[in-house]
Amino acid sequence: MNRKLMFFALATLSLSALASHSGVTFEHKDWEVACDNTLTCRVAGYAKEDDPSGSVLLTRTAGPGTVPTGEVTLADSAEDSAPVQKLTLWIDGKPAGDLVAADDNWRLSAGQTSALLNAVKGSGKVEFKGGATPFLLSGEGAYAALLKADDVQGRIGTPGALTKKGNKPESSVAKAVPAPVIQAANTLSGEPRLLTAPEIDALKTRLLSTVNHNDDDTCDSLYSPAENSDPETDGLTLTPLDDSHALLSALCWRAAYNEGYGYWVIDNQLKGTPVLVTISGSDYDKGEITNVQKGRGIGDCMSQESWVWDGQSFRKSYDGGTGMCRYIHAGGTWDLPTLVTDVKPVSG
Repeated sequence: MNRKLMFFALATLSLSALASHSGVTFEHKDWEVACDNTLTCRVAGYAKEDDPSGSVLLTRTAGPGTVPTGEVTLADSAEDSAPVQKLTLWIDGKPAGDLVAADDNWRLSAGQTSALLNAVKGSGKVEFKGGATPFLLSGEGAYAALLKADDVQGRIGTPGALTKKGNKPESSVAKAVPAPVIQAANTLSGEPRLLTAPEIDALKTRLLSTVNHNDDDTCDSLYSPAENSDPETDGLTLTPLDDSHALLSALCWRAAYNEGYGYWVIDNQLKGTPVLVTISGSDYDKGEITNVQKGRGIGDCMSQESWVWDGQSFRKSYDGGTGMCRYIHAGGTWDLPTLVTDVKPVSG
């Protein structure tokens, strides 16, 4: 192989490896899939949009020989509604067994999960009875979502594929990728303090140099305070992290039902270059920055990110959402991560 071809092959391999370590999301009609960086895929299906009665979640870890597990959640009902005592799966008008109650949801057996998959891939009717109203699962978009999960996990053409089965050996299926490990570090317990006017003047140019590079990375409130901002809560603050690092925070933007705070790491003397973590943070507490945003005003769908302090920087520890905006639960329907990590707690 000549050097140019070798470089191309290595570059292609590197891109493939990078793709397998990043999250993938896909949505089609009434179904969606989110595969995280470990290659675990979660496929969610819903009732038709005008019938917010429930949702199904199918979860499959990567690797040869794994099978999907299934669970069901019913939409929040009126406060005076009696709790659901029994939920039964019906396929093509015939009962296929009762589900097992698990916390606030219902768990499908392996056989029920398989039967449900076979039905939604074709023209079968899948229904759950026992709630205040029956939950009729839509099949529109199911095949496309399942095909995407198969593709991400390298299952297409294997016996274990959910869609396009074949004779490729199961050993060819992509193996699970270990979640990155983050060792959380101790932080100081000091309260945030508002910076003085001279401190802000000395910092503003350096802070602005870290943002406003494109439309997705802006902090307009650093230029001028928002109309409804409160200097006591939205102004530039400093929170000690450890003996040599501090965390700066200020309101960056405010919209109809969301707002975002900027967070920067800097040395305790405020002399160095601030390092931007996010311009869309929601809170900081004990070494963790979180960002929680509503998909719409009623809050039935959310996105979330988090970053953990490891003693040198804030490392992203989670990225994900709660699924489609379908009026099922306040705060969102499922946990659909695209990035997961193994955060080791502070020792001692």
